[in-house]
Amino acid sequence: MRGFRTDLAMESISGHGLRMEGVQVRTHHLNDITHTRIRILNERAADLLGRKRGQYVTVEYPGLPRCDTARRQVLSRLVAQAVRSMLPPQGDVLVVGLGNRNVTADALGTRVVERMLVTRHLRQTVAGELRGKLRGVSAIAPGVLGLTGIETAELCRGLVGHVRPTAVIAIDALAAYESERICTTVQITDTGIEPGSGVGNHRLGLTRDTLGVKVIAVGVPMVVYASTIARDAMARLIDAYGIYASGHDEAAQELLRQVADGFLGDMVVTPREIDELVLSVAGLLSDGINQALQSAVDEETLHTFARA
Repeated sequence: MRGFRTDLAMESISGHGLRMEGVQVRTHHLNDITHTRIRILNERAADLLGRKRGQYVTVEYPGLPRCDTARRQVLSRLVAQAVRSMLPPQGDVLVVGLGNRNVTADALGTRVVERMLVTRHLRQTVAGELRGKLRGVSAIAPGVLGLTGIETAELCRGLVGHVRPTAVIAIDALAAYESERICTTVQITDTGIEPGSGVGNHRLGLTRDTLGVKVIAVGVPMVVYASTIARDAMARLIDAYGIYASGHDEAAQELLRQVADGFLGDMVVTPREIDELVLSVAGLLSDGINQALQSAVDEETLHTFARA
């Protein structure tokens, strides 16, 4: 079994085989878009996978950052459906954009928050056709511990106590095992999130246990670990020279382990055009989350106000 680090539940499951006791996986295809819903049902499966019990929805499309308008609408609606299915039916929602706005690969959360339709302060002053339809939404991009000196979870706990939302939506950059997943896979889960997980900088988690309300996490892989790229390249080289077939399987596995755990450590790699990719994906996520939060408002009207 290969050893690797990833923030995607679907990659964790594929590393253990798609069929596991205590795990349900349902996959649907919409042309070239793949929609997968994973449910981890018991603690044994959760411990084995290194994930929390709950549901994980992934939306995959290879051309996600540069798709046309029609495909972008389909993708944003799939994101909206997944988020809406996890939200409480009523009550205010706090959106938290995690990450460091000064590090492009870690700025996804802050870029999404910049495009959110915040309504908590507007519900009594909006135009007549929207009055009574808007759900209360507030949003914040609190920065990272290195800039504020305060754990993000501590800041959010204080905000939750004041704003009293029924749920928190947290957006963050993730890390994937396969480089093809960078900016092509969206994961939505109701299990919460650890800020900074995408760049190997784990902090106090944003979960129901720490905040006292339901936490929905939305993330997109922006980086891969350099060690997993090196390990995969080495594995292909070993396979090409038939070392496995020559009776040296144990030695080959040890070599791969040393590469994965070696000098590369927690170094991460991201595409050179990551700034463009982040902005594109942030726009798609904000569209989807806005639709999920304001389900009583039609898309055209919602886009008008969100871009105002």
